[in-house]
Amino acid sequence: MEIEIGRAKRGRRAYSFDDIAVVPSRRTRDPEVVSLHWSIDALTFEIPVIAAPMDSVVSPQTAIEIGRLGGLGVLDLEGLWTRYDDAEAKLERIRELADDGATAEMQRIYAEPIKPELIATRLSEIRAAGVPVAAALSPQRTQEHHQAVIDAGVDLFVIRGTTVSAEHVSNTVEPLNLKKFIYELDVPVMVGGAATYTAALHLMRTGAAGVLVGFGGGAASTTRLSLGIHAPMATAVSDVAAARRDYLDESGGRYVHVIADGGLGTSGDIVKAVAMGADAVMLGTALARATDAPGGGWHWGPEAHHPELPRGRRVHVGQFAPLQQLLFGPSATADGQANLMGALRRSMATTGYSDLKEFQRVDVVVAPYTAGR
Repeated sequence: MEIEIGRAKRGRRAYSFDDIAVVPSRRTRDPEVVSLHWSIDALTFEIPVIAAPMDSVVSPQTAIEIGRLGGLGVLDLEGLWTRYDDAEAKLERIRELADDGATAEMQRIYAEPIKPELIATRLSEIRAAGVPVAAALSPQRTQEHHQAVIDAGVDLFVIRGTTVSAEHVSNTVEPLNLKKFIYELDVPVMVGGAATYTAALHLMRTGAAGVLVGFGGGAASTTRLSLGIHAPMATAVSDVAAARRDYLDESGGRYVHVIADGGLGTSGDIVKAVAMGADAVMLGTALARATDAPGGGWHWGPEAHHPELPRGRRVHVGQFAPLQQLLFGPSATADGQANLMGALRRSMATTGYSDLKEFQRVDVVVAPYTAGR
């Protein structure tokens, strides 16, 4: 229902994860019989967790560890790992920066050109460990480095930006032809962010295997402050899930996965994302808190070092527990920061659902509340 903001403008009411809650049904289950498996094309994962392509979250080593734990780590091919042979030294430098000069210094560090040979080297490191290989580029860099990605080989590719459209208009450069690129790469491609029914439907028509939902969220993002863009995630995920349903009919049965990406700081947020229709979640801040995350207690995304208009910042998130404990527990606190998968499994069991697809049908209520109460 639209609300009148002023005489010349109306807006649709949208809901964040804090505005909703899931509702138990007449049935409950033992958590042990709940399945968290999900599949995309020929790839099957034990948990619906994708580690976001951020230098503070995913290094080649953490991508390997997340793969061994049953999830998927996505390496940012525009990050330090493809710019420097000794990326660890640059990570240490970023961790030591004073707050007042962090953005400017990060812009200088990330001004180093991306090296195609390092793309091949880093992806080979992950492949040698026997886990699925996933990598990400922005739409602009995909045009420039797609051949290096094709040559190196990936099992899944992510095109991720603040917002990605199927129709990009430019007077200066030839825009990325998403449909052509996805066809030529011949592996599952996830594209996003998107936050509306129409934008998601157009991305699905390009052949994308998954759509990332959300932009302007997350602890390290300032997109709402700098661009005025924000998408309350409960509504955004539901809208894109509706596009998936309609595209399933339109395409004669082709299922496109919905990946919630942003504003997922606690296990409760992950539960609500799946309840609203997500097949999996892409986590940044939640995994940056791991003691073995490359950020060392600091977190930042690619928007934090944009050369012209930074839309993010380096933030201190602390070091909470090892990655395995964050995902599978045990948790020593009651704030939803650890045992993320145990919490999802228990919520599904408490509401009577045995797998993720079933849980997408759970009842929800609009129940605004103050987090932690």
